[in-house]
Amino acid sequence: MTSSLPKSVFITGATGFIGSHIARRYLAEGYTVCALKRPESSYGMLSDVANRISWHEGDVLDIPSLELAILPDMDVIHTAAMVSFVPKDRRQMERINVEGTANIVNVCLKTGVRKLGYLSSVAALGRPVAKGEKPMNGTPVVIDENQKWEESPNNSAYAQTKYRAELEVWRGIAEGLNAVMVNPSIVLGAGDWTRSSLQLLKYAYDEKPFYPAGLMNYVDVLDVTDALFGLMQSDITGQRYILNGGTIPYRSLLEQVATILGKRPPSIQVPPLLTQVMWPLEAIRSWITGKAPLITRETARSASSLYQFNGHRIEQLPGFQYRPLSETLQRVADAFNQSPVGA
Repeated sequence: MTSSLPKSVFITGATGFIGSHIARRYLAEGYTVCALKRPESSYGMLSDVANRISWHEGDVLDIPSLELAILPDMDVIHTAAMVSFVPKDRRQMERINVEGTANIVNVCLKTGVRKLGYLSSVAALGRPVAKGEKPMNGTPVVIDENQKWEESPNNSAYAQTKYRAELEVWRGIAEGLNAVMVNPSIVLGAGDWTRSSLQLLKYAYDEKPFYPAGLMNYVDVLDVTDALFGLMQSDITGQRYILNGGTIPYRSLLEQVATILGKRPPSIQVPPLLTQVMWPLEAIRSWITGKAPLITRETARSASSLYQFNGHRIEQLPGFQYRPLSETLQRVADAFNQSPVGA
């Protein structure tokens, strides 16, 4: 266990889904929590505890705001990122995910923080062509922390930016920065039901009839929080850890969610070939209407893939244990039912 642990932490992306859970964990542990917030953004999921947090206006592209907020010997948790699979968002995603992470690393090095924790993604591990093109009825391809990035059309623009962001953290480590990284898969938890992976709850609630043919890798947001907090308390540095509680067919997951919500589960599989036909049509509709596409080439590939991420290495961290999927889904479904969306 690391000695002389600080009692202050600076968090980027604290108003987001994962960042807000991390902020609450640090508050519960008695830390002084400082967080970055864009002037126009709300407190999000931290509205009820906003007065317990020291807020700094700015963003990861505003270096002076980072230099004012990040202090010597404090811990820094970098979760801020842009997630998009829409082609027009690529440049902005590169700026936020890659340039923003480089800025965080540089300020941490300059300031002399105690430790940096970076929230990466399994997307940063890459998806090689040869593996990704295995038939859908084949054996799932298992990927662990030793996976080397390979350029591939199976890698989304988001994945490319997260990989390059990781390179910035590795650069910082090479220059003497004390840092760890976590690579979560699809994160499940209570939050904004209209965004990210949480749309799965809304999808099951609305009794949509279709399900994709691929596998879903999942992890509880509380497990992500436990893992990152534990790693920050430890002497571990210069390492990255996949966070994946399990792998399950999309159909099975949606059936479990629908059952808990008392809804009819989806029963019609969407063949991978059909998704490849649908995304170009959606791209045309998006171009004509100016609205975001419901499906893109990248999301179509992802929903039909047979990748399995090995998240067992983090279980060597003392006190860490993944929560059962049934427990996660019940907790999330209860929160959904109490929300305006599910009420």
